[in-house]
Amino acid sequence: MSSLTGKCVLITGATGGLGKAVVHAFLEQGAFVAGTARRWVGEDAVDGLLQVQADLTTPEGAEGAVRAMLEARGRLDAVVHLVGGFAMDGPLASTKVETWDRMMGINARSAFLVFRAALAASQSGGLRRLIAVGSRAGEQVSPGVVAYAVSKAALHALVVNLAVEVADRGITVNAVLPGVIDTAANRVAMPGADFSKWVAPESIAETLMWLASDAAGDTSGALIPVYGRS
Repeated sequence: MSSLTGKCVLITGATGGLGKAVVHAFLEQGAFVAGTARRWVGEDAVDGLLQVQADLTTPEGAEGAVRAMLEARGRLDAVVHLVGGFAMDGPLASTKVETWDRMMGINARSAFLVFRAALAASQSGGLRRLIAVGSRAGEQVSPGVVAYAVSKAALHALVVNLAVEVADRGITVNAVLPGVIDTAANRVAMPGADFSKWVAPESIAETLMWLASDAAGDTSGALIPVYGRS
């Protein structure tokens, strides 16, 4: 992997089970990281991390997050978009409109707004990597979780379309597609599952770091499965 030393990376969803592992990994590799969250508490503090409070489902929140990085370091090299949510109501006929709208907002709209803000602020160059975390459910038939699956499929479509749009600017756009991630919240939600088959957050972080590095300059429009052994 190419070094990330000195790279300015905006990581959204920095306080989640995946976010904490990804922030730690990027900092360990020498990146300057601005992390976003809706709310920060004392236990989320990390040495060297620029904390940004933002609601990324709003244009103002997305633009403010990008601006915070630019004001702190004068440039933005990569965006690693981890913000996401999960909800299920069962079959389509039982799916609430509120659930549909919430999943589309968290999983698709937030990525659209953050990527748009980053591209608008980097017209003069500098930005090279846009990376999102999708889901296996967005690629495979996932009955019972239609709102979540469709919102992730929309995110995947955003990634592959945007990759073509910005290719002539030297910007790559990719996504990793995990299976079930081994987080504390998922263990509580599924106590009877075989956790050994789940994907470790650290494993996802390794793939994200490679995609953010100079070594991944020829990879764009990729939806990379990270399924573990499930």
